[in-house]
Amino acid sequence: MTPFAELSLLTQPTLRQGASSAVERLFGGEGFTVWRKAVKSCAVEECHEELVEIPEDEFLRFSPHSYLIIGAPYGTSSPFLFRRGALERLRIAQGFLQERLPNWRLKIFDAYRPMRVQQFLVDFEYQKRLQERGLTESEVSSEQKEEIYREIFQIFAKPQSDPSAITPHSTGGAIDLTLVDDLGMEVEMGSSIDERPPLCLPAHFESARSETEKKYHQHRLLLETVMTQAGFRRLPQEWWHFSYGDPAWAVLEALSTGKQTSAIYGRQEE
Repeated sequence: MTPFAELSLLTQPTLRQGASSAVERLFGGEGFTVWRKAVKSCAVEECHEELVEIPEDEFLRFSPHSYLIIGAPYGTSSPFLFRRGALERLRIAQGFLQERLPNWRLKIFDAYRPMRVQQFLVDFEYQKRLQERGLTESEVSSEQKEEIYREIFQIFAKPQSDPSAITPHSTGGAIDLTLVDDLGMEVEMGSSIDERPPLCLPAHFESARSETEKKYHQHRLLLETVMTQAGFRRLPQEWWHFSYGDPAWAVLEALSTGKQTSAIYGRQEE
């Protein structure tokens, strides 16, 4: 059985709630490994669409960017590069948002991420978690190191030296973003971008009882709604991450339609 066929069986009972939500319910178990395998095995038919800058006169952008502050090696690249077709869909998504809530806007955290930046972020996070545990590199055991990387790879995709290996942001078709209201304030989502599980999970506040937490869930749903209306798909384990054209998008599209499809965006090298 192919990974996609296995994933289809696992998600079938909850697929009516949406492909991303159905996969999210597998998080933390062996079923989520099947999701990763399905994405990894997804075929790519590269369309060779160019990377372009997300215009700061149209979209709000996180600045100064936190990854640049900590020294991420973007070089001549930028956290705000995006595939041209995905950018057109981002414009559509912001239009849908403003039809519902005039003067609200999308705020972009980052989009394209070269593999060297992905490796830097994983290494930075590893050192951060060592410090949290009061450990140094010479003191950490192989079991502790494995545990730390297992936690990190729940959020950050594993960097790969193989050019055929694809992480979402390396395609230029993945984007991390949030909402800003008509007063120019970031909307409360219940966690920051790049938060760890379980707060990062899109449905974390689904059964909330407090009015505050119910609003967090409503805001997450609003972001998902306008993005999916424009053709994006939300990554199952992160409320802020959406894709168009990459392998994760293709797998979620196939789950939704019942027809397997290929990704159109593969890994981009500078």
